[in-house]
Amino acid sequence: MPRSPAALVLLLAGLVALTGCASTVSLQPADDANDPTCADVTVRLPALVDGEERRWTDAQATGAWGDPASIILSCGVTPPGPTTLPCQSVNGVDWIIDESEAPRYRVTTFGRTPAVEVYLDNDLVSSAAVLDTLSRVVSILPTDGSACTDAETAP
Repeated sequence: MPRSPAALVLLLAGLVALTGCASTVSLQPADDANDPTCADVTVRLPALVDGEERRWTDAQATGAWGDPASIILSCGVTPPGPTTLPCQSVNGVDWIIDESEAPRYRVTTFGRTPAVEVYLDNDLVSSAAVLDTLSRVVSILPTDGSACTDAETAP
């Protein structure tokens, strides 16, 4: 217990510094967030993605980076079916890219079960850097044999 006003001020300043860090990001878990492979993904999430520091989240199988959060990851989303949205392969992982809210993008793994969905703000981070980093992590998810195809060459 502090014995002087100066010690009390130092203690309070220390507590404020600790609580002044970025707050927990409140998220909802995906329907299949309890899939054991999502736990394998979650424990491999990096401390930094495109220079943004990882933050605590309050939902299973999620990750967030940046303050405010410029990257949000959810594992256990329903795998998407065929789509006309663009699809890009990064480090062996296919991603469906939803640009409908640009510069905020939603990208979802394609051909992986369970699927991973990432929201990113392209004004704050590079989508190429984010997908490069996160593809290395989600590549451990099992594939279902589906792969991106070019709409012009699809039957």
